[in-house]
Amino acid sequence: MHDSNPEHLKSYDGSCHCGAVRFRATLDLTQATRCNCRICTKIGNTGVIIKPDAFELLSGSEAITHYSNAIGKRSFCSRCGIHCFSDGNLPEIGGEFVGVNANTLDGVELTDLKVMHWDGRHDNWQAGPRPEPWQMFP
Repeated sequence: MHDSNPEHLKSYDGSCHCGAVRFRATLDLTQATRCNCRICTKIGNTGVIIKPDAFELLSGSEAITHYSNAIGKRSFCSRCGIHCFSDGNLPEIGGEFVGVNANTLDGVELTDLKVMHWDGRHDNWQAGPRPEPWQMFP
């Protein structure tokens, strides 16, 4: 998790496409991330990593389906299929986290976000994010 500047923290509401899953997250949108692991690439995730206490599920717990992998649990709407958020525990990024898919935030223009890139494809979490995408081959 990057260090959030308190003056950049703002609460955003978000949802899946059909509106069954709704949430609120307090986050700093001055830096979003992309990861080149297979699942992040396939779903086109643009993430913002926050601490769990900065996230609140407002509605739709009955509509959420989960997909778990080695890093955590991804939550998506069982009705429309949109990946809204994930949660897990990764010491390299500060422990427990919620990864909010910025694509699901109401009123956010993704082209305005500064995006940093993780090398999840090679489990290279200790290297941290960088400004340019990681090369396809090490």
